[in-house]
Amino acid sequence: MKNKKILIIGCQGYLGSALTDYLISKGYECYGIDIGFFKNCNFYKNKKFKIKKKSASKINKKDLELFDIVIHLAAFSNDPYGGLKENEFYKPTTKYTLKIAKICKKLNIKFIFPSSCSVYGYGKKIFTEKSKVNPLTFYSKNKIEIEKALLKIADNNFRPIILRLATVYGISPRIRFDVVVNMLCGMGIAMNKITLNSNGLAWRPHLDIYDVCRIFEKFINFKIKSNSNLIYNIGDDKNNLRIVDIVKIIKKYLPNVSVDFLNSDISKKKNLLAADKKIQDGIDRRSYRVSFKLIHNLFKNFKFKKIDKGIQDLLINLKKKKLSKKTFLNINFYRLQKLEKINNTKKIFI
Repeated sequence: MKNKKILIIGCQGYLGSALTDYLISKGYECYGIDIGFFKNCNFYKNKKFKIKKKSASKINKKDLELFDIVIHLAAFSNDPYGGLKENEFYKPTTKYTLKIAKICKKLNIKFIFPSSCSVYGYGKKIFTEKSKVNPLTFYSKNKIEIEKALLKIADNNFRPIILRLATVYGISPRIRFDVVVNMLCGMGIAMNKITLNSNGLAWRPHLDIYDVCRIFEKFINFKIKSNSNLIYNIGDDKNNLRIVDIVKIIKKYLPNVSVDFLNSDISKKKNLLAADKKIQDGIDRRSYRVSFKLIHNLFKNFKFKKIDKGIQDLLINLKKKKLSKKTFLNINFYRLQKLEKINNTKKIFI
């Protein structure tokens, strides 16, 4: 499908910039729409392609009619805090996502939407696509709300693809250091010290961003049938690990790095980039393991990168980019803090 035109909405974010680089390197014809909040949050240069500056909420039929595939990445990445209120923060995303999907349905455009494995919230069992969801944050509740809206408009002819991504990590032109593996690796390289904001016992599935890009390519070329599944967990069962297990892997490659735990409630630590208000008394109540059997059955020859190799690659790349403490602590690489700063200029909800 390399002759097909692909539109990436939200092309200048962490995932969007990595995905466009990947697809362009593979010979795909890519175009982007982005409001530009993270345009200048560059860790390194993104490949050049045509981008229209526009809010996802303003997208109309004319913006989409020339495309064969729409990958909708425009969304807020985690729960807000400070001056940003959850309801105001997320309500518009459901509305404009559904609006864009309906236009795609009318124009017979393939629509791909990234959801999150965080919708499973907490549980000791292994979650599948058929498991009851238990979203614990406004972020994951918003993902479920959008999923339900998309499923409601699906029919035999319009099959929106919903990808519940594991927790993404890895190098990107607009990297984030507020996702767990990137943050821990960044601390190790830039500060020679890893500070955990919880007891580290929470389980998460982890997913290299390069594999995310490869999976998107698979679905770009996937021939959707009227009975095709709409929701897929994306990741690998072997990459379900606790946070303390991630730290052990990092220390294997950075043996001189020290590890520390924040002893007090991190949600009260103002101006701390590692802060997460969902962690109370050192415990992260979001803990889940996920089964990825469905995606492995669909793409039988697809091999996901093991977390050990992914962490090794990330550390190598951060060293090559000469990550410094100053860069690591730059607000541009912490999305919520960046959005809060933008919001203070009254530009965010447009």
